[in-house]
Amino acid sequence: MRTVLQRAKNAQVEIDGKVNGKIDHGLVLLVGFEEGDGQEEIDYTVRKIVNCRIFSDENGKMNLSLKQIGGQILSVSQFTLYADTKKGNRPSFTDAQNPNEASKNYDRFNEKLREEGVIVETGVFGADMKVSFTNDGPVTIIFDTDNK
Repeated sequence: MRTVLQRAKNAQVEIDGKVNGKIDHGLVLLVGFEEGDGQEEIDYTVRKIVNCRIFSDENGKMNLSLKQIGGQILSVSQFTLYADTKKGNRPSFTDAQNPNEASKNYDRFNEKLREEGVIVETGVFGADMKVSFTNDGPVTIIFDTDNK
């Protein structure tokens, strides 16, 4: 499982010109799964994300977690995180989990985040989405369960 986390002042995802999910302050997550990923990878990633201390405290030091600031999450599925670009100029996505299983894992992931008491807005798995946000910092962190 690979997740790109970006700290955001605001964010939204549009599908067919309509806002599907919107947050005011928190994190934008781009989420991808590879073959073999399941609940163990989801549990690990959720724990890391909700406890990651990347928000500023009263001294301006990155010392607070999403939960501590009452932040929200905009979660967007992104199979292209598993692009293989070693050969040629057209990426291969054979490492990405099959869509049926990945869709179930994406739903489980978002539900697990909600169980942590976090407000989670989402895109729609497999849809053509337009994501816009104001990156705060910028702060961008990659979580990859292959490197845990």
